[in-house]
Amino acid sequence: MDWLPAERQRNGVNMEQKITVRPGEGGVTAPNGFQAIGGSVGIKKNHTKDMAIIYSVVPCVAAGTFTTNQVKAAPVKWDKNIISGTQSVQAVVVNSGIANAATGKEGDEACRKTAEAASEALSVPVESVLLGSTGVIGKQMPVDIVCAGVKKLAPLLSNSRDAAAVAERAIMTTDTKAKEVMVTVKLGGVDVTIGGMCKGAGMIHPNMGTMLSFLTTDAMISKKMLQKALSASVGDSYNMISVDGDMSTNDTCILMANGLAGNEEIVGPGEDYDVFAAAVMAVNKTLAKMIAGDGEGASKLFEVKVIHAKDKQQAKILAKSVIESTLTKAAIFGKDANWGRILCAMGYSPAKFDVDKVNLYFQSRAGRIQITEDSVALDYSEEEATRILSEDEVTAVIDIQMGDAEATAWGCDLTYDYVKINADYRS
Repeated sequence: MDWLPAERQRNGVNMEQKITVRPGEGGVTAPNGFQAIGGSVGIKKNHTKDMAIIYSVVPCVAAGTFTTNQVKAAPVKWDKNIISGTQSVQAVVVNSGIANAATGKEGDEACRKTAEAASEALSVPVESVLLGSTGVIGKQMPVDIVCAGVKKLAPLLSNSRDAAAVAERAIMTTDTKAKEVMVTVKLGGVDVTIGGMCKGAGMIHPNMGTMLSFLTTDAMISKKMLQKALSASVGDSYNMISVDGDMSTNDTCILMANGLAGNEEIVGPGEDYDVFAAAVMAVNKTLAKMIAGDGEGASKLFEVKVIHAKDKQQAKILAKSVIESTLTKAAIFGKDANWGRILCAMGYSPAKFDVDKVNLYFQSRAGRIQITEDSVALDYSEEEATRILSEDEVTAVIDIQMGDAEATAWGCDLTYDYVKINADYRS
């Protein structure tokens, strides 16, 4: 069975699906002119890697999306001001272990001092330095340690693949898997690369971007069109994931473009912009799925695909309602095809649908099985369903038979380890 809506079946594979994304490769140093490094500077008690720097050898235009939580961390406020108020940026300093959220004027001052340290170490303007933090909320940043760490790491910046990987590990908290990606596309016959890294495993319920995500590209593109491409991508990528329903105070997604690929500058709509925007979307979807699959304590990635919806918004609301359902997440962990929980989660969402017209399927590498037809259980094999749900990536396909729109959301199962991790997070 082809799960694509009829319109997409007629028109063939869309542009995004033609782009080859390479998970686990490249990272932020993949595009021309970008360097990175990570290391331990003494922020974390266990002396593991806790700081990363991303640097471009030339100034960049930058775009960003940020948490909509009313409580915004100091680096979020700093970055929003920088991106809205300056034409170029050149570096990002990211720390893990302390979120610098709910820290008042002292937290704002820590941002300023960190940026000044990076300005001095990298010989760039203070207002060209972006910041990112993740970790414990409410704890003040050890500014002297952070500034010393910037000066320690800056001379070690490199454009190597290893440097990108070390930087990615340095921004991790409860993550268990590295999250890096790269893609190369042709813009006017010129190779353009986008690289990215992110972190996130818990407190994941974004409404803008992910916990922390940093993308670099050597594309030549205006600031306006760069922001357009990034903003357009988060709605179908990071905003469609949920691990635990808790929206972070620090959610940040930054995209920096230095223009060193040498393509003709993208200053408005057109084929080159469409290709670039599709590449950004593909990168962010890949990173978003990595976050969902690495949810704290998770044993499997849970994908929910709503098809044949009346419109995109209806499909998105229904898909997210299912992946956010605690009972559904627990059933997926137990390899239990408890379809009633899925129908229930759809029913309490604000999206209206015909409750008597739901066809539900489970699929994974182990196969595919139809569970309901017109909202009534079929005589399916529980053993086969359990076998399909035993894989580490499981998809629920929900056909609501109302139109040609679709949406996909990603989450994870709910395991005993989620509680264990979060019960002693500060210790």
